[in-house]
Amino acid sequence: MSYKQLENAMSISKVLSANDTGETGGHQAGMLIPKTGGVLSFFPLLEKDEKNPRASLKFIDSSNDEWKFMFIYYNNKFFNGTRNEFRLTGMTKFIRQNNLKAGDKIILSCERDGTRTIKHERAKTEETKNVLKLGSSWKVVKI
Repeated sequence: MSYKQLENAMSISKVLSANDTGETGGHQAGMLIPKTGGVLSFFPLLEKDEKNPRASLKFIDSSNDEWKFMFIYYNNKFFNGTRNEFRLTGMTKFIRQNNLKAGDKIILSCERDGTRTIKHERAKTEETKNVLKLGSSWKVVKI
């Protein structure tokens, strides 16, 4: 696996869906990372010749607690499978410990020195009530 050095600090954010937070009762292998829109550039480069390559990423929250998530390229489509997607996994404990719900937002940041941080923002209930969101809710945040 190779890591891309960031020239500038970068942040991305995602408004969590009910599926992301486990509110639907379904099981998924982490949050889907879009291949377009600049979000993927936040994450390290992974070897495409390797089946399902991954990188362990450490994030620090506002309480200085350390969280380890796994960034995985499920590329088994190229190895006699069907998947071709990037995911960020291992976030369930963070989501539950912070009692995050659909509509809340997570913000992932990476400083030039490689330090990664995670924080969250609560949604205003009026903003999320009876709202159907289509498409990706990931955003690149310029800092």
